[in-house]
Amino acid sequence: MFEASEIKRLIETGLDCEHVEIVGDDGVHFSGIVVSGAFAGKLRVRQHQAVYATLGNLMGNEIHALQLQTYTPEQWAQMQKELGA
Repeated sequence: MFEASEIKRLIETGLDCEHVEIVGDDGVHFSGIVVSGAFAGKLRVRQHQAVYATLGNLMGNEIHALQLQTYTPEQWAQMQKELGA
């Protein structure tokens, strides 16, 4: 069993992020939102790979699945604006 808070900590430690939100209630399947300037100009698959790299061997082992939504800070601001947040 793995904690969402630990995944969040690992991502924040390994990647310069403006916002990280990770949820999961069964200890092996998680979903999250990661906002980072490092994503600028990168394809979505490369953004996800950058996040997975922060988790190393945990992916596919302790963490069976991590569904991600990744955004640049500009994309995130636009998303928040559209949602009225």
